[in-house]
Amino acid sequence: MSVAAILVAAGRGSRAGQTIDGPKQYFRIAGRSVLARTLSTFEASPQIGEIVVVVHADDQALAMEAIAHSAGRARLVVGGATRQASVRAGLDALVEADPEIVLIHDAVRPFVSERTIADVVDRVRAASAAIPALPVADTLKKAAAGTIVATLDRTGVHTAQTPQGFRFPLIREAHHRAADIAEGKFTDDASIAEWAGISVALVPGDPDNVKLTTKRDLEMAAEKLTGAPAMIDVRVGNGYDVHQLVPGDGVTLCGVWIPHDQALLGHSDADVGFHALTDALLATCGAGDIGTHFPPSDPQWKGAASKLFLKHAADLVASRGGRICNVDVTLICEAPKVGPHRDAMTDVIASVTGLGPARISIKATTNETIGFIGRREGIAAIATASVVYADQ
Repeated sequence: MSVAAILVAAGRGSRAGQTIDGPKQYFRIAGRSVLARTLSTFEASPQIGEIVVVVHADDQALAMEAIAHSAGRARLVVGGATRQASVRAGLDALVEADPEIVLIHDAVRPFVSERTIADVVDRVRAASAAIPALPVADTLKKAAAGTIVATLDRTGVHTAQTPQGFRFPLIREAHHRAADIAEGKFTDDASIAEWAGISVALVPGDPDNVKLTTKRDLEMAAEKLTGAPAMIDVRVGNGYDVHQLVPGDGVTLCGVWIPHDQALLGHSDADVGFHALTDALLATCGAGDIGTHFPPSDPQWKGAASKLFLKHAADLVASRGGRICNVDVTLICEAPKVGPHRDAMTDVIASVTGLGPARISIKATTNETIGFIGRREGIAAIATASVVYADQ
């Protein structure tokens, strides 16, 4: 009998949170994503023919990268709003291939063994459907409002795993019938088969065939595959900027306008403090420098407030799974005096980064009348930022 597989990878991983690589199925362990590891096991199975990987519409580029070094037997299909809809999309994508058996597997179960795959396929050959499952070993308690109301009988109770195998025509028809009645109601494909009157057999599950659900699950998976704890990903970036002083009526430093008998020359508001801090944040995620994102040749940034640049960098850090821990800015100038404006500068940085005042440092120093800064020809700034990213 011909056998196809559907790897369901369209979830958003809300309980695990976003990793620096994206949703948990793209989390890299020793250079390979969870999805790639799962796919490799199915491609290594001599029983599996076509493989469909169901992904979220927003993750197609990530998915293509994840399967780029596979054996080339997998193709991508965009899933739906629920797991049920995503599986249905995968089943529909197999209509032309028309396999006799289909295996449906959670892509975030990277430790599935070829033995488990073979056991499920063999059982479906003799029946209509089969899933791997483990008997429940722990005592089961039913609770209400945080209080136990009953101890449940665990006799015959199992925890279901994947891959779950079915005769292809039967499960596809059941899925379409279920979509018309109870979209999103069923938690796995076996429950749809049961609802449709299809007998589902059990094969022995594998304790190692765990589903990676939480951040701790990802950490434990990394430890298992690499033999070392997941790296605590703390990064430090620094930035430097300088602008020329020209005759004027004031300067903007760290988002605060300070009256002065000179002005800073630049395409934007020439805020050296925020330009240096923007570069420091961008450095923590390898995102280039301020000129990469806001080129001075672009007229739309003429006179722009540098607070916009800093916010862009902070948002970019957040989108890549980073959390800013602290920032430090040193302003180097003979004048104006920075001290009277330090609290206002701190407030502006806090409004952009979400940091408390204790995590924001603003310092100022002179150049002891030496060099261009000492001659009051320019102002310079040095900034440092520390960011913790989701575990690699």
